[in-house]
Amino acid sequence: MQTHPHVRTDRVAVASVTGVLTAAMGFSMLQLFVLGALGPRIVPDLGMSSAMLGFTTTVGFGTAALLSPIAGRGVDLLGPRRCLGALLGMVACALALIASAPGYVVLLLAVGLGGAPQALANPATNKAILAAIPAPRRAGVTGTKQSGVQLGAIAAGLPLTALAAVAGWRPAVWVAAGIAVLTAVWVWRILPADAPRNQQGATADAGHRAAGVVRWLAVFSVFLGAGMASINTYLALFGERRLGLGAAAAGMLVAVLGVAGIAGRIGWARLAAKPGVAVVLPAGLAAGSAAAAVLLAAAPQVNGLVWVAVIGVGVFGMAGNAVSMVLVIQRAAPGHAGRDSALVSAGFFTGFAVGPPLFGLLLPMIGYRDGWLTVAAEFATAAGVAAAWALRDRGQRSRALQDRALQDRTTQDRTPQDPARQERAQA
Repeated sequence: MQTHPHVRTDRVAVASVTGVLTAAMGFSMLQLFVLGALGPRIVPDLGMSSAMLGFTTTVGFGTAALLSPIAGRGVDLLGPRRCLGALLGMVACALALIASAPGYVVLLLAVGLGGAPQALANPATNKAILAAIPAPRRAGVTGTKQSGVQLGAIAAGLPLTALAAVAGWRPAVWVAAGIAVLTAVWVWRILPADAPRNQQGATADAGHRAAGVVRWLAVFSVFLGAGMASINTYLALFGERRLGLGAAAAGMLVAVLGVAGIAGRIGWARLAAKPGVAVVLPAGLAAGSAAAAVLLAAAPQVNGLVWVAVIGVGVFGMAGNAVSMVLVIQRAAPGHAGRDSALVSAGFFTGFAVGPPLFGLLLPMIGYRDGWLTVAAEFATAAGVAAAWALRDRGQRSRALQDRALQDRTTQDRTPQDPARQERAQA
């Protein structure tokens, strides 16, 4: 890939690329965050029910899961700068549709269109990191840009909500669409120029079977995503209805979850820069998430325990996807970072699409305590998948080192020795 003249390896350049990738990740899901944050204003205005609003999340993540394989291949063929520009353009269009929506059908169309940016986000930003960031700093940049998702939620929940209170929800969404367009211009100025399309295609079409880590991480991400989505969706409702918290305090649970998630993603991703650590981290993070979900189940019996549980879920659970992306960047085959990232993302989006409906279906029958224990079981399953892969990977690497050592010894034995050295050895 060619290098853009403004991109260098100094701190300012790396910070600029990190900033633009973080913004792109935040915008990739902004349409869903906007619907959640402005839902109390949108629902009565469009004559919707709460169930209809909740269905938009399933549509968004379901569409993203279906489009992820196509998006990953597109990133490998076209390059990250082109695809991130398209991502932000589609976000602007989706937000414009929401702002002008006369009814529910157009709103669903907007959310469906917004599934494409979600599918492009991880493949394009990961590919951009490989193109523009020096290898020693990639893990830290990955964790920071993954935190952009939480920053997008904060942006929807604070400044956009405040603007909607003053100017109305439609003007607030139009402002967000305009900022997405400006961010697209920022992407084009900061990121490295993509290689010509024929070179991109030649690299991406080279024979490649998805690395074992990608398949394992995709399965891991299904269970991790299902648990995280259930907590994201029902945490505030649990705080209000089961713990007796006021609406403001229940909303604060979600805010604490997001802040803890930002810290977890940045911190654990930096630690994952060491390949030996990165291999074992997914299992440990999922196990920590399972323990935090058990604390959620016990929260009604212990005052204040819910806050410890929420911090635990944020620090461990939300960091799982960031560490997965670090592993993909470390292990992706040349020219296939886009599709490898997309396969892992597809697993995560599938979990997000399936988890909340399943939790909502079980909730009337088993209640919150057993519901959170079910989430703990999902996290524990993710931990088991990750641990099995880590053991398998360690075994494969150990055998590879042994084979290499044996090959080196065989090569040395077959190398003709100098006659004088042979005589000295015999003497």
